[in-house]
Amino acid sequence: MTDRTVLREMLAVAAAAADSKGGEDLVGLDVSGPLPLVDIFLVVTGRNERNVAAIADEIEDRLLEHGFKRLRREGRQESRWILLDFGDLVVHVFHEEERMYYGLERLWKDCPVVPIDLPATSTAD
Repeated sequence: MTDRTVLREMLAVAAAAADSKGGEDLVGLDVSGPLPLVDIFLVVTGRNERNVAAIADEIEDRLLEHGFKRLRREGRQESRWILLDFGDLVVHVFHEEERMYYGLERLWKDCPVVPIDLPATSTAD
């Protein structure tokens, strides 16, 4: 498993990237108990296929820029549920409908939620 400081950095980079592309309802789940090869799931919602793809691409680009290696990517062609596997961090970017249907939070409800700190954004109206 990865050092907790590095893992927190991975999560922060991925969450900030998702947020920058309009990702919604970001949830981090500590799945290290039941899954020995993964520490955290980051679950993100996109509004439509184009948004899901943009969120996933931005997350992938930013994690790669920070030196993290992607092991696998699935679902890019359909862009309804894109999975990005970075080893200890697995990112699930869902279309709204798929997120409700598959309900990962329900499946992993016994796993602790990991706090996500997003950069503050100004709300000038």
